[in-house]
Amino acid sequence: MTRIKRVGILTGGGDAPGLNSVIEGFVSRATKEYRWTVFGIEDGFEGLIQPPSRKKVRILKPEDVKGIASLGGSILGCSNISNPWAYPITKKGKVIYSNRISSVLQNIKYYNFDALVLVGGDGTMTQAKKLMDLGVKIVGVPKTIDNDLAATDYTFGFDSAVATATWAIDKLHSTAHAHDRVILCEVMGRYAGWIALHAGIAGNAHCILIPEIPYEVERIIKKIKSLGGRFSSYAIIVVSEGARQAGSQYSTQGEPVKTKNGEVVHLPRLKGAAENLAKLLEGKIPHDIRITVLGHIQRGGSPSPFDRILGLRFGVAAADLLVRGGFGRMVALKTPNIVDVPINEVIGKPKLVDPNGELVKTARAIGIELGG
Repeated sequence: MTRIKRVGILTGGGDAPGLNSVIEGFVSRATKEYRWTVFGIEDGFEGLIQPPSRKKVRILKPEDVKGIASLGGSILGCSNISNPWAYPITKKGKVIYSNRISSVLQNIKYYNFDALVLVGGDGTMTQAKKLMDLGVKIVGVPKTIDNDLAATDYTFGFDSAVATATWAIDKLHSTAHAHDRVILCEVMGRYAGWIALHAGIAGNAHCILIPEIPYEVERIIKKIKSLGGRFSSYAIIVVSEGARQAGSQYSTQGEPVKTKNGEVVHLPRLKGAAENLAKLLEGKIPHDIRITVLGHIQRGGSPSPFDRILGLRFGVAAADLLVRGGFGRMVALKTPNIVDVPINEVIGKPKLVDPNGELVKTARAIGIELGG
């Protein structure tokens, strides 16, 4: 058993339903079973970049986390811009990127942390690897609504995002039907089509467009025209934000943000996939075309029962992993068990939809057009 007394936990990157579940599970296990002192680090790595005088690190006791598993967001806050190796600072109206890792290491020493628990996606795990290389003891917990993180069957937040998207698609059916409209529902997922595929199948969409299967417009038009019936010829098309026409580029906003050394800090934001499709369909079908972009509603709200339980399990497992000395590893779901895997095997290896996989075959079998 590894000797540990003081542990810090932070929630990095964007928020996801289930973050508070992880915090409750970890703090409960760590304090009650192992008698550790747990410190909550606020706003991702921001809490370790700022000096102690900013009071962005606080002790978490069992009473502070009791029952928070049902709450959305994170009681610690999140940040997807606080990269210790490329921290944005505005000088004379211009953003420059500063290396603040020395501040992080000083704060780890100041708080006398024996280890850190980092909850996040690929970006957070990449930063975890860099900290590990500097001698910091770390355990990772996977988090992303996109479900694109390697080595785990599911990440918490995904089930909640799918439930929200399905709820929206269900409602779009009736209004599209009433007006014989084609409604394009754009969902999150970045370069993975998991949310679109799951929500589209569950919501009985007519077409689902995902990044892994570039679409041909003529196939979509053919599908829409085939829907003409006695009462209505409406269509619901679920569009992943990373969907694109065959032979074209992703629809993005802005350019990659790089440091002066050429390191990519932020990739371009995916935006406009549904809008691009609408332009391609305009004038080729006799329908009024409307766009609904779900956006951050997929991140918000209370987590689903599945995500609450998975988050709690991950939190408890992270504490147990620390006790076993499993530094440099991340807890993961290999149904039905919680296991742990090397963080090195996670970063830079996105889990994408298999175009020939069972889920895609299911969609095709029930008559959903995938565009390619």
